[in-house]
Amino acid sequence: MISSSSKQIDCRVIGGGKLPAGLGGPDAVCAAIARAAANTAKGRRFSVEVRVLSASSLAATLKQADGTTLPEQRFAISDRTLTKGSLDRFAKALVSAVARKPSP
Repeated sequence: MISSSSKQIDCRVIGGGKLPAGLGGPDAVCAAIARAAANTAKGRRFSVEVRVLSASSLAATLKQADGTTLPEQRFAISDRTLTKGSLDRFAKALVSAVARKPSP
């Protein structure tokens, strides 16, 4: 488990040991989400709990600053393990879910 806080997001990764070697570990997951948030949901505050289900599958729960919990987001690769590119796509999808909801 790892936690990362900034003014905009609070990111927690559970099961980071299941991530593929060379991906950058739990810090890379939170960094990808922070980058996506800076581009897509600037100024939106939220928390995210990412669960690493396997080397090819992630799930995340997002909570907005007002306490509203968004539906769980799942991401899986069927033919290989997670890559930096797939991690970036997952992060963009998560942040897009936050950006689509009205600001609290």
